[in-house]
Amino acid sequence: MALTKEKVINAINLKLGLSKQEARSAVERVLHLIKEALAQEEDVLISGFGKFTVRSKNPRRGRNPQTKEDLILRARKVVVFKTSGVLRHRINQHT
Repeated sequence: MALTKEKVINAINLKLGLSKQEARSAVERVLHLIKEALAQEEDVLISGFGKFTVRSKNPRRGRNPQTKEDLILRARKVVVFKTSGVLRHRINQHT
């Protein structure tokens, strides 16, 4: 089961004692800051969690799976996430 934005808001509401509206506002503001930084192609580094980076992908050949037609996929930018060593260790500790 996924951790949704709503679950994060509820957890902040319960653990910090903020109102639901204050918790929602805080989460929305943090996400807005992250989106703005990525839109400007800035890295987002969260210590103990990981790093979000914008990378450019070159155009490449692809194929429509329904028609089997070859096509060229345009160049694009993608967001890449790399976990911190701390988080990677914690994830692998439980396997």
